[in-house]
Amino acid sequence: MTAALVAGLVAGYGIAVPVGAVGTYLVSLTARSSLRTGACAALGVATADGLYALLATVGGSAVAGALRPLMTPLRWASAVVLLALAVRGATAAVRQYRAHRLTTRAAPPPPSPGRAYVSLLGLTLLNPTTVVYFAALVLGAGAADSVRPLEQGVFVLAAFAASASWQLLLAGGGALLGRALTGHRGRLVTALVSSAVMTVLAVRMLL
Repeated sequence: MTAALVAGLVAGYGIAVPVGAVGTYLVSLTARSSLRTGACAALGVATADGLYALLATVGGSAVAGALRPLMTPLRWASAVVLLALAVRGATAAVRQYRAHRLTTRAAPPPPSPGRAYVSLLGLTLLNPTTVVYFAALVLGAGAADSVRPLEQGVFVLAAFAASASWQLLLAGGGALLGRALTGHRGRLVTALVSSAVMTVLAVRMLL
């Protein structure tokens, strides 16, 4: 049981800690909205990681093999979504800066916490590499069929908890960033940097 707990925590942090496009968008979203919205978005990311961990423990190599033919179209879809978010964020930030207005006055209302959760859940689910990652860990540790259901549950919950704790930390950083950069120039810089990072990471997905 302890081994399953430790393995789940290590696996969850292993997939969550490298800050990619989703993490960048999470920080930017929280900075532009609120900690509550960012926290719900963070739980959306963690839910996707937990679902993929569950699929990996239950299906093992069969799930990973079924997803491999879909990796290319899913990678393209993820890149397109990220590029659209990057362009939208940069365009809105430049328009607001030229109008010399604060983002809190000029921007459209931020997404609701529920919508943020669903959006980040869907965006994270577009990445099939996550389930392949979990499947490799499960299969590397031994045959998935030999693992008891209780141990599988502990592994999945530990992976979810690890991912959630890291994503919530990113959301907290975004909230602090939002408080520090309250002027229109600071928010312009934040939005442009976030959009640039997301664009680079989206392009790298396609290479």
